[in-house]
Amino acid sequence: MKILGIIPARGGSKSIPHKNIYPLRGKPLLYYTIRASKDSRLLSRTILTTDDEKIAAVGKKYGVEVPFIRPKELALDKTPDLPVFQHALQWLKANEGYVPDIIVQLRPTSPLKSGADIDRAVKLLIDHKKADSVRAVRVPPQTPFKMWTMNKKTGFLDPLLPKAFPEVFKKFKEPFNMPRQVLPQTLEYSAYIDVLRYNTIMKKHSMSGKYALPFTYEEWRDIDIDSMRELRYAELVMKERKLKI
Repeated sequence: MKILGIIPARGGSKSIPHKNIYPLRGKPLLYYTIRASKDSRLLSRTILTTDDEKIAAVGKKYGVEVPFIRPKELALDKTPDLPVFQHALQWLKANEGYVPDIIVQLRPTSPLKSGADIDRAVKLLIDHKKADSVRAVRVPPQTPFKMWTMNKKTGFLDPLLPKAFPEVFKKFKEPFNMPRQVLPQTLEYSAYIDVLRYNTIMKKHSMSGKYALPFTYEEWRDIDIDSMRELRYAELVMKERKLKI
């Protein structure tokens, strides 16, 4: 099977300028995801999609392919993942005749991922023929049963989940006032690793599809860098874990 890793790394970060190549323990953030991809035994190939020449140069320096520069209109603050991945796959097919079977999304903002976890997630999808994707998930720090929306008509707060979990609201008069331990466990999507079939992206026009398998991983690896605070936290974790650079 042709298994393609895609690293999306646009240049227009607002929280940390050029976040994807900002130094983390002496190496650009992007380096750690490239290294994890090289540690994978199942990835056939890894490419970087970026709109930024500086990021492209760093990617090439550390040995990842940069076959094209992404159009600026696909690198805006609100650009979703789907058109970015469809563009990459369309470019590879049109210019190289290359069509992978499986695609792995490798976000550089999650630097603590491992090659072994990439392979575990890929194997999980391969072993489940019906699955459209594998999505990394985690237990959220706050249960959504304690979350609310504001009613625009009344101005009052409404519990978020009565329609999704009527049985829970029938069992407990006020689930949002109950201890977290007695409520059903929910899972939150993580930026760690995504694995998708080619048809999920190109034919179903989705980054998850209808049948998504959960992928869990070591809790200490759970970090998605969006500010200097997460960057410093990643440095502390790497130091405590004595991770080699």
